[in-house]
Amino acid sequence: MGKAQEVSSMKLPNRWLIVVAGIIIQLCLGTLYAYSVFRNPLMEKFGWTITEASLAFTICLVFFTIAMVFAGLWQDKVGPRLVGTVGGILLGAGCLLASRTNSLNMLYISYGVIAGTGVGFAYVTPIATIVKWFPDKRGLMTGFAVFGFGAGSLVFAPLATKLIIKYGVLNAFAILGVIFLVAVAGSAQLLRNPPPGWKPEGWNPPQATGNANTTTFIEDYSPGEMLRTLRFWITWIMYFLGASAGLMIISQAAPMAEEMVGLSKEAAAAAVGVLAIFNGLGRLFWGAASDKIGRNFSLFLMFSVYTVALFFILPHAASYTSYVVGICAAALSFGGYLALMPAITADYFGTRNLGINYGWMFTAYGAAAIFGPLLIARIKEASGGYSQALYILAALSLVGIGLTAINKIIQNRILQHGIKINT
Repeated sequence: MGKAQEVSSMKLPNRWLIVVAGIIIQLCLGTLYAYSVFRNPLMEKFGWTITEASLAFTICLVFFTIAMVFAGLWQDKVGPRLVGTVGGILLGAGCLLASRTNSLNMLYISYGVIAGTGVGFAYVTPIATIVKWFPDKRGLMTGFAVFGFGAGSLVFAPLATKLIIKYGVLNAFAILGVIFLVAVAGSAQLLRNPPPGWKPEGWNPPQATGNANTTTFIEDYSPGEMLRTLRFWITWIMYFLGASAGLMIISQAAPMAEEMVGLSKEAAAAAVGVLAIFNGLGRLFWGAASDKIGRNFSLFLMFSVYTVALFFILPHAASYTSYVVGICAAALSFGGYLALMPAITADYFGTRNLGINYGWMFTAYGAAAIFGPLLIARIKEASGGYSQALYILAALSLVGIGLTAINKIIQNRILQHGIKINT
């Protein structure tokens, strides 16, 4: 019996159940984007400044990113189930410890370091697993894999707001911690990689030919080989720019709504919920679109939408409608980066080392987590408004548009000269 026949004869799980488990995990992890509803209550309770309270979000994102590298390497060795389980335990424990916060340092350690590490461990598992189960729909299914992460604040921002109002901000952390512990660790039990040699019935891998839209390379890059390519660093910078703009807006979405437009806390939380819808839809839309029009052209369009939202709409928002249109346009683009970058990493550098390779690519997100949120918080404190930060990110989005042109040139060189070249 041949290898393909042996694989096809094995009893395999329904790959769509793995997608469902991945979405549940990502919904819980997506509460990270609801942190802005915690910020003002924490400031009011402890007397912290905007920068002090916002730093917890940044630390969480940084440790999320650092943990991704180690979790990806570990997952490539032991599989996704154990890694995802550990992530769920750490996330739940971090939130439970945050409920005992009595100082900034305790918040930074519990929510920032421990919960952030848990998010990093749990986040990589469904993405790398689903990409391997769906080589025939890589862009779309990567979008599904990260859809829950973007849509998580749609569920948890309103829930957290109600819990904060009824039970207080610290008790809200505790309740959410229990939910995350059970849901993430439980769903992780359904995750497993396909066996070597498996492929969807009736599907054959595309060859690295002249299709510049979704070229898939058969050869796999080691992390060291990937890091020596110019293409990795071009993509890394594009990821950094796209994530910086999105995280800047997400980190301040609720306060911006209250201070720029004069919305109530409840209306601001509702705006964050609408943002979450478009953040999630952006992952599905751009993931599917990239399968049709190409990853690079999708990035060009996403940077273009950012430019319009950050320069023409948000700085001039004066009503609930105009504000929501601006943040939703930005969220739609931001969601696309989280969907496209795992698929791009698999397209450019293969799937064998996808866990660790995407972990390295994801460091762009961690760098953006420092740059974007801190930029807008510092500019707000210095100028009393948000417009200057929005204009800076709009200009950097134009830089991103230029990088898509450079990436296109590199892509054409690869198609002309072969698969594995140092570009």
